[in-house]
Amino acid sequence: MARYADAIIIVLGSQRAGECVWRSLTRYREHRLKRVVHIDKSQGVKVSDSQFLGFTFRGGRLHWPAKTEERFKQRVRHLTHRHWGVSMRDQLLKLSQSLRGWVNDFGIASGYQRCVELGHWSRRRVRMAYWRQWRKPRTKVRNLISRDVAIQAAVACGLTRKGPWRSSKTPGIQQALSHAYLKSQGLFSLRDGGSKLHLAQ
Repeated sequence: MARYADAIIIVLGSQRAGECVWRSLTRYREHRLKRVVHIDKSQGVKVSDSQFLGFTFRGGRLHWPAKTEERFKQRVRHLTHRHWGVSMRDQLLKLSQSLRGWVNDFGIASGYQRCVELGHWSRRRVRMAYWRQWRKPRTKVRNLISRDVAIQAAVACGLTRKGPWRSSKTPGIQQALSHAYLKSQGLFSLRDGGSKLHLAQ
């Protein structure tokens, strides 16, 4: 498996075969395939213990480790940060570019359901960003009503003392900033991206 010409994984059927290949790499590292082999960046381990290009291997399938998922969340947090100081449309554009790149890199792994869950989490971050930008209760209520939320529910959401993260999960805000609405504003869907990759396999 290789994403780039200098990134290769060799899967062998036995430890003995692995030791033989490792000795060959060590001995001929300056001339193998006419490229330098960096032993310090290479490893010889069981498949179940290996990590390669952000993936692990279990049961003959690709998975992404917790570290890969945490890096994803750090990136989304950065792009939906309260002090980013740009319009929501620009935030959605930058975030969509990041989400599209991530799913193209890691969406091939087994775990489509995790893509769905990360999509839910990302949209909640976006709802929180909207809620922060609306700031004043009057603005929040007006925006909720303009998105077909009932007046009573909009007032209850607008006057809540819950923080932005907790508020982002309330029914009124989820209705106003639904999956369909956010897609209409340009937010890329991890669920759709992951689904296309898995259906193409």
